[in-house]
Order: sequence, then C-alpha cells, then structure tokens
Amino acid sequence: MRINLSGVAVDDQQKALRFYTETLGFRVKHNIPLGEHSWITVVSEEAPEGTELVLEPAAHPAIGPYRKALVEDGIPFTSFAVDDVGAEHERLVAKGVRFVQPPTDLGTVITAVFDDTCGNLIQIMEEKAQA
Repeated sequence: MRINLSGVAVDDQQKALRFYTETLGFRVKHNIPLGEHSWITVVSEEAPEGTELVLEPAAHPAIGPYRKALVEDGIPFTSFAVDDVGAEHERLVAKGVRFVQPPTDLGTVITAVFDDTCGNLIQIMEEKAQA
C-alpha cells in the first residue's frame, strides 16, 4: 500500500493552481474540468510520478470552520519536505510569500510556515542529519 493522493482545500482552484505552480514550483499532473469545479492535481518537479496533491474546492460546509480553526491556532493544513528550509524560505519570500513562522530549529527538524493565499497555512520541513 502507498499514498497516491493527498489534498488541500482551496478557496479558488485557479488562484491555487497559479500559486502552487508559479510560486511554489509544482507541476500540473491533471486539470480536468468537472462542471463548476475541476479535478486538479500537482506533483513535485523532483518526483513527477510521486504523490499527487489535489487542489480540492473548499465547497463543503464543514471545510470553512475547520480551516478557520486551523489558521487561528497556527496549525498547518499539510507539510512539504525540503532539503534546506532557509534557502526555500528566502526563495519564497523573494516571490512575495508571507510566512507566519520563520525558519525554526525544533531539534530534529527545521520548519517554517507560510500562507498559501487560498485559506491554508502550509509547513515546509527539513529533516536534520541524525548523529
């Protein structure tokens, strides 16, 4: 068994698609119109056959209060692995991304958290080499 899809609920799928591709650097895997919404998935440039991130429309009534509570408590909706949080933080800040938590050393990992402009906080995480 393996993880094939994971999703993030977004306010506006087209805005999210631009942010996740043009700003973060993911690649479109699927973009299939399905009436009012689309089936949109993106993948990492580093692993184009890996896990797909679904940009889910935040249309279900339960999603709004759930995401609002996460944001208010500073809890990221999901996390992406990076090789160097400091370098990725600098790259994204230069593209106008707003971080709510700067790079923070938590012992075994370094994390930072940003606003994806689509209703979510997203964490980037670097695993530190273990001695």
